[in-house]
Amino acid sequence: MELLSGNEAIARGAWEAGCTIGVAYPGTPSTETLENFAKMDGVYAEWCTNEKVAVEVGVGASAAGARVLATMKHVGVNVAADPLFTAAYTGVNGGMVVLAADDPGMYSSQNEQDSHFYAMAAHMPMLDPSDSQEAHDFMRDAFELSERFDVPFFVRSSVRISHTKTPVEVGERTAVARKDYESNPAKYVMMPAYAKPRRKVQLKRIAQLGEWVETCEYNRVEQKGSAVGVVCYGAAYQHVVEALPDASVLKLGVSWPLPKQKLADFAASVDALYVVEEGSDYLAGAVAACGVTVAEFPCGLPQDGELSPGLIRAAFGLEAPEFAEAPAGLPGRPPALCPGCPHRLVFKELSRLKAIVTGDIGCYTLGALPPLGSMDSCVDMGASISMAHGFELALAHTTRRPVCAVIGDSTFAHSGLSSLISTVYNQGGGTVCVLDNRTTAMTGRQGNPFNGETLQKRPSRELDLEGVVRALGVEDVRTIDPNDMKAVRKALREATASKTLSVLIFRSPCVLLERVVKPAYVVSGACTGCGVCSGLGCPAIARDRETGLASIDAGLCIGCGQCAQYCGFKAIEQRGR
Repeated sequence: MELLSGNEAIARGAWEAGCTIGVAYPGTPSTETLENFAKMDGVYAEWCTNEKVAVEVGVGASAAGARVLATMKHVGVNVAADPLFTAAYTGVNGGMVVLAADDPGMYSSQNEQDSHFYAMAAHMPMLDPSDSQEAHDFMRDAFELSERFDVPFFVRSSVRISHTKTPVEVGERTAVARKDYESNPAKYVMMPAYAKPRRKVQLKRIAQLGEWVETCEYNRVEQKGSAVGVVCYGAAYQHVVEALPDASVLKLGVSWPLPKQKLADFAASVDALYVVEEGSDYLAGAVAACGVTVAEFPCGLPQDGELSPGLIRAAFGLEAPEFAEAPAGLPGRPPALCPGCPHRLVFKELSRLKAIVTGDIGCYTLGALPPLGSMDSCVDMGASISMAHGFELALAHTTRRPVCAVIGDSTFAHSGLSSLISTVYNQGGGTVCVLDNRTTAMTGRQGNPFNGETLQKRPSRELDLEGVVRALGVEDVRTIDPNDMKAVRKALREATASKTLSVLIFRSPCVLLERVVKPAYVVSGACTGCGVCSGLGCPAIARDRETGLASIDAGLCIGCGQCAQYCGFKAIEQRGR
């Protein structure tokens, strides 16, 4: 018995099932899954440039006969949807399982999204574990099921399943021989002449899955009283059994396709049937589509965020536990860029320029928050460059602010390259700022093509970022030290004054990557309380509410000297000087 998070359990289950290849792009809450899988014996694992590429690598390895695990967060499923929908036609050779990790409550995401809709639309079966033991068991079984039904399987997680640790009874690895590969264009070449017959194969498979799911042991009824019945899955199940100890429960381990007869029988055994799910109406709609009447909650269930036992009880009009309110007057603790973050001065100077800044997905998205307040949009991976081009088109004939796109090195490799190609092709202008901190920082400092570090530390090749950009046809390409305020200011002023497209590469390692700490800075008596240094938003800098005078926390300061460059009174000095 081991205490494992859902992500660790999924990795272990895949390994025990004889999976030999793992592919992914890191994304919370899924990231640790492939990191743990990569540490296991006899496997190959890699970070791919994006989720679409990961799934395509996986489909190729599966067609060649290997068992494959592909992991991603919910918005990564959007990126991977193109190959996933077609892989549901082609089917598999070696078993293929896709982890879709949803994020109810948006703890680390730009939206709430229910991956069940993808399973339903793509006709790919989805398994929904409710704890780490089920995450392990479902993943272990999913590869055999994938091969039996000739289709990739989804295993869905959520932040609460992925990151909560529960006891797991682990097993030994099953040695599974790679299946032989035989050329079969009618199965894998999805042009219309071959895709039409595969659609009929898919329809037959859906019928077979419908029969299997009725007897699948993952779907179980916990019969208690006859007054209230609840249908649920995943983390919501844990909340339901705590909130409603007397209710009967149909716990779904397979959330697509649904067991229609089992649902009907369960509904007949209770006076009223309710559906409990987090931030979605997928299950309620799907159960109703099976001809089962779904009761409305007396007091309504929240349509956003994570559920809790208290929220479920409140939805039924039952007494819910009370929680003490936080004392009034406590200061807020918003997230902030780390002390010494190499992105900080770029955002400060963009703010001084009053630029329109189209942002992207990464820790640098925090540049949108006060006091930097230097980001106007953040939609999805790679959108910064495309949206900047859109702003340029719409504002082309007006007196306007400069338009700048901000994107990280890993995100640039993920989907920024194609956006830049489109902008160059259409002779777009503007300024693209690539914040190259030598890692994929937000998800835990993983490797990417522009730092050349692979998941399993294999020999690799660091791509030439400047060379790639120049090869696309961008003539104004510059590399700047983002910790040098004057250099950052000069580069941004020159680039935004130009009518041609400029790409500025601000290169300096993430402070958590190299962890170089120099003597801290201190504020001398020359401080006038002007507040310029606190406007950088560095967590190490504080300002007295009454006097306005600044101070620096030596325990947080890493000695980067960014603040000293902005102090016109020379009141910030490094210790020992």
